[in-house]
Amino acid sequence: MKPIIVKESRIPELLSIVIKIGAITLWPFVFIRRGMKSSERLIRHESIHIHQYNELLVIGFLLVYVWDWLHGLIKYRSGSTAYMQIRMEQEAYENESDEDYLENRKRYAWLKYKV
Repeated sequence: MKPIIVKESRIPELLSIVIKIGAITLWPFVFIRRGMKSSERLIRHESIHIHQYNELLVIGFLLVYVWDWLHGLIKYRSGSTAYMQIRMEQEAYENESDEDYLENRKRYAWLKYKV
């Protein structure tokens, strides 16, 4: 499933409580911050999240995502470090430059990453 892209959105700004958000995936939408250029790399990163959402039936994604962030927050005492340690983000950042990643991605690929 391809995401529904919403450009020039205020949602990333409104959700930038802990860290500055440039784009956010809230299945099945990708909201891109006002004034931010949407590159293929950015869309690929967010599309990886769509695949993760689909695997975990949306609610599972949200539960794992929040769990990983809270675990990282306790462990690292830093919101931005905790964010970078979320397994879903690790997979997306590591593979956002690979143009063939989504075609070759194995299901539950995020499981290989550690919090």
